[in-house]
Amino acid sequence: MTALEGFVGDLAANPALSGLDRTVSCRITDLSQVVQGRLANGSAQDMTAVPDGPAVPKADIRITTSSDDLLALTDGSLSFGSAWASGRVKLEAGLRDMLRLRSLL
Repeated sequence: MTALEGFVGDLAANPALSGLDRTVSCRITDLSQVVQGRLANGSAQDMTAVPDGPAVPKADIRITTSSDDLLALTDGSLSFGSAWASGRVKLEAGLRDMLRLRSLL
């Protein structure tokens, strides 16, 4: 949870995303968990873990990765761009959000 809050918090604090207020989720495939929260006011808010399943509401911005890759992203040993390009991280969002997020890749 700490790793994900750091990763999402870094995204939220980026000036390219100033004013962004969106729901965010991260599906951690090897743990069968989804961590949900909100990107708002330059920080990650209300981050909670729930069991993965069909009842999990769809967030505005959705990330899918393994716990090992999430830790590598947060400690800087894996860049988001290369992880995304190689399929280790999947990012789903609306077109407008993707255009804002692409500046971070």
